[in-house]
Amino acid sequence: MEVFTLPIQKTSTCTTLPPPSPDLATFCRLDELGPIAIGQYPDMTARSLECRLAEPDPWCHHCGTEGVSRGTIARRLSHEPFGHRPTTLLVRVRRYRWPGCGRAWREDLSPAAPSRAKLSRRGARWALEAVVVDHLSISRVAAGLGVSWHTANDAVIDARRELLIDDETRLDGVTTIGVDEHV
Repeated sequence: MEVFTLPIQKTSTCTTLPPPSPDLATFCRLDELGPIAIGQYPDMTARSLECRLAEPDPWCHHCGTEGVSRGTIARRLSHEPFGHRPTTLLVRVRRYRWPGCGRAWREDLSPAAPSRAKLSRRGARWALEAVVVDHLSISRVAAGLGVSWHTANDAVIDARRELLIDDETRLDGVTTIGVDEHV
């Protein structure tokens, strides 16, 4: 009995590259905020990501000399949820002091969150999108972020003001406005 075989032809010499190493900061959308994820603490109900700022700021803003590190403080920010679990960023912010002029300062965290905010900028944007696009209630948004109702509501109002109302170009290109008689 004769076996019929097809000739094998080599069509290309394409080499496959190994997959890139996983990047937790890109996956969790931290790259636009500034912090770098250095660890994670998964839990059954929530997830915490330990972060530090990528760019240290050891220079005195008053006299311009390099300060002495005086330790770190931990700042907790609620971030957008991943996998239907609230996510918290535990950001380690370095403190500096220069004895020459007596000034003390911390690294700038404003790209990640406004001053005294409890939500990261991505968390506030997620909250606004959840209310506007997904039609979630503030209670569901607060549960998704792992914060109180008032914190979620304040974040949605502030994000709405910053992204929608204060945008002067939001009506560019609009030629006609229609009004429903039930409004």
